[in-house]
Parts: sequence; C-alpha cells; structure tokens
Amino acid sequence: REAGPGPVSPWGVIPPPAAPSAPCPSQEVLGEDKLASILKERELKIYWGTATTGKPHVAYFVPMSKIADFLKAGCEVTILFADLHAYLDNMKAPWELLELRTRYYENVIKAMLESIGVPLEKLKFVRGTDYQLSKEYTLDVYRLSSVVTQHDAKKAGAEVVKQVEHPLLSGLLYPGLQALDEEYLKVDAQFGGVDQRKIFTFAEKYLPSLGYAKRIHLMNPMVPGLTGGKMSSSEEESKIDLLDRKEDVKKKLKKAFCEPGNVENNGVLSFIKHVLFPLKSEFVILREEKWGGNKTYTAYEALEKDFAEQVVHPGDLKNSVEVALNKLLDPIREKFNNPELKKLSSAAYPNPSRAKHTEKGTKNSEPENVVPSRLDIRVGKVISVEKHPDADSLYVEKIDVGEPEPRTVVSGLVQFVPKEQLQDRLVVLLCNLKPQKMRGVESQGMVLCASSAGEPRQVEPLDPPAGCCAGERVYVEGYEGGEPDDELKPKKKVFEKLQADFRISQDCVAQWKQRNFLTKLGSISCKTLKGGSIG
Repeated sequence: REAGPGPVSPWGVIPPPAAPSAPCPSQEVLGEDKLASILKERELKIYWGTATTGKPHVAYFVPMSKIADFLKAGCEVTILFADLHAYLDNMKAPWELLELRTRYYENVIKAMLESIGVPLEKLKFVRGTDYQLSKEYTLDVYRLSSVVTQHDAKKAGAEVVKQVEHPLLSGLLYPGLQALDEEYLKVDAQFGGVDQRKIFTFAEKYLPSLGYAKRIHLMNPMVPGLTGGKMSSSEEESKIDLLDRKEDVKKKLKKAFCEPGNVENNGVLSFIKHVLFPLKSEFVILREEKWGGNKTYTAYEALEKDFAEQVVHPGDLKNSVEVALNKLLDPIREKFNNPELKKLSSAAYPNPSRAKHTEKGTKNSEPENVVPSRLDIRVGKVISVEKHPDADSLYVEKIDVGEPEPRTVVSGLVQFVPKEQLQDRLVVLLCNLKPQKMRGVESQGMVLCASSAGEPRQVEPLDPPAGCCAGERVYVEGYEGGEPDDELKPKKKVFEKLQADFRISQDCVAQWKQRNFLTKLGSISCKTLKGGSIG
C-alpha cells in the first residue's frame, strides 16, 4: 500500500514538543488517514520490535530518538524483544544463547534510553516468547500459513531475513510472525526501519484475511555504516558497538568512509543528521583556531552544505562526532562496568576466535557458557536389573538408550526402589558423564531421580511421558536447539552447576530454573515428591 497523500511532515507524525530538541523525521508513513482519525479520538498505541541477534550498535539511537518523540507526543509505546524471531532468522541467535542475548538486549536498550533521557516507566517491555508460544498464537501461525504464498513470504523478508543459498523454512515464517505481533500486542501502529517496508505491506495484505485490522506503519531511515553500506551487527567494520572502548571508537571513526565533499552514503554525516541533531538541536565542529575555531550548527542542512563545499574537513567532522558519541556512550559503559553485566555480555556473545582448548600454561578467562543443552539426557528403557556383586546398596542395570548396545549403569537405588519396579520401566538417563568404575563395575550413565529433603529420605526415578521411545532426547524448555557435549569434563563441573537449579515443581514436574524438562510428548515428572531435588 502506498503512503498517504501529500508529503510526510518534517516532524514525522509527531507535533513539535516543548523541549528544545528537534524530533527525528520519519522517512515514510503507511496509513496517514487512519492515523489522523485515531489521533482525533485518543493517543496512538505503537510498538517497536528488535530481534535479539548481534550486539546493538550506535545506529539503534535512531529508533531510540523516535521513541523519545512518540512518548513526548503522549503515545503508548511497547518495545518488543523478538527472541523467537532471532532464532528463526537463519539461527542468528543459537537457541542455547537466546535467553542470554535477550537479557543483554533488555539491559543495553534500557541503558540507551536512559542515556538520552527517556523515562522507562512510560514504556512497556515485552518478550516475544511471552505470547508467541501460546495456543492461540500458534493456531494463527497455521491459519496464516494456509493463505500466504511462498513467493510473498520470501519477498517480505528479503531486506530483513538473512539471505542464503539454501534458505530455511524458518525464514519464511518470520514475516508472518511479525505481522501477527501487531494483533497480539494490541497496537494501532508498528514502527521500524525503512528496510522493514516489505514486511509492513505484507502485514497490511494478510492480517485482514484472518479478520484482523490493518495497522499503520511508520519508518525511520537507515543509517549508512562506517564503510558506506548499511550499518550491520554482523559486519564488525561497519559499526560502532555501544560498549566499544573510547580508543575503539576513535580507531573505527578514523577508518570510516568520509570522502571530502561527498555527502552520499556518508555514515558519519548520517549519524549527525539522524541521531545527534534530533537529540541536541545543534552540532559543534571542534577544530583549532588556525582552521577557523569551533563552529556551532543549528541546522543540519548548513553543516551538510559546508561539508559538500569542503569548508568542514573530514578529520574535524570525525573528531567532533567522536566527542559527541562518547558522551552518549559513557552512561551505557558505566552501567555495564559491573561484574554481573560483564559476565552477561561475555556469555551472550562468546568470543568465536577463542580456541576450545587453550595452550598449556595459559588460562582461558572467558566465562564458560553453562546451559542445559550441554547435557545429553535421554529416555532409557531398563532391560535388566541385578544386585551389584560387591555392593549390597547398588543395582547394575542394562539400559537401552537407542544405541546398538545397551549401557551398563550402576545406581544406588536398592533401598528405595524394588527390583521389579525398575524392570522394563522407562527412566531418564544422563548419558555424557565420563564413565567411572563403581566398586569394580564401569557405569556409563546416571539414572536421574527425584528425592525428598526430609527424613526418612524418599527417592523416585523420573518418569518420561507415556509413549516415549528409548533414545528420545530430553531437553529443558527454551534450550531445544543446542548440541550436548560429547563428554562432560569432571573438572568443569558443568552438571553440578546446572543441578543446583534442578527442582520438582508443586505439580511434580521436573524443572531447571522453573523451565520444564520435556520430550516431544510432554513433561518429565515424578509421582509424589513435590518440591524435591533432582540427582
């Protein structure tokens, strides 16, 4: 659908605020007539979403500036952390890192907003998985997929979803989910970069086919990267990260494309236009007296004209942006200069160049990413149970876990579970512990059990859902996609760290940090030990 008649106001859709800062103009608006109609009756409800993929960079200040404008105009603004979208987009965010990256985004986006004076209490923050895994939403995904053509889905995501030679089906689902978000967040409008335009027109075409209203769409311009193209989280040289050190900012700006007199695809000038001017209503060129001294510009057009005519030198422009940008970044750096957020940053974005095994004599300082997907937990079927020949308290079991041969497992269940109750039953087995001998018999796994805290101690093997097969994977909700370690190294104590948060819920469901242990058929449970531990 084309934009409404006539040019978009230089104020976007927002009237001039009383504050001295000038609003950041919208590049395009789809649905101006509907917008005008709503504003005659009430304030606008609008949302901005971001997929929690690569680290947010300084171009994110463009939508943040506009969000500030929306709030000044009295709009109700929702910020969506689209965690599920991050996974669907060619797995830019691996499933096992999704929770960490979403927490990182929440912290850094809030720090950005605070750094430009936006009151957080006026904003609503939502995670995609808070509602996108519901029965109603899932049914609407299926309904939408029954009317959307492959051509339209692919076209809609062309500017946003990562384009690869052999695209995944998940990338075709991405635009549909973004369209449905408008209905489930109960908003009048969605705001995003102009690169989202095809998804916005896709939403306008298909939401009415499900009986949902067509929404308004507002778009901000895209800031060129430092190398001249789009600023992208996946291209290190094109962007300045929000947590980059001052020396890194200087180094990247020094390399930035900023040809004398060239105002096209100039990321340095663009950043001034779309971020610094809207926030401050002016920009100061800092330079020595012999080159004319400092000069304050109160209109961006005057600065661009002077640059085009080479009155302003690229070196002075870059130095001035460096000073102004560091003032914006300092509060964000300060917030993240605490151990907890430093640890979060490192865990969410582990250094890919760091080798798995450090050389002898060196120490890997990167915090280890301890997530449940590292555990190889499977459904097992007990084939045989015998008393240990040298230990009255131990059983020796043969357990089928879907491998060519059953595993031998030694467990201390003699005083808690009669032999006949173990025979032929399904159990939950941890399969990637390092094999170890227990009174002369090598054990190749651990039967996971619930146990009570009080006396007399009670122990119950965990129960997979009925109908499960031997060898079926058991995972923690939200960590389905990770690959388990081949073998857990005893010195790393990965299992022990995770086990500290294993619990049985009041519904007798096995959980890690209140997330259920699952198979494709349902939750792992125990019979009676509510609130018990798991080991």
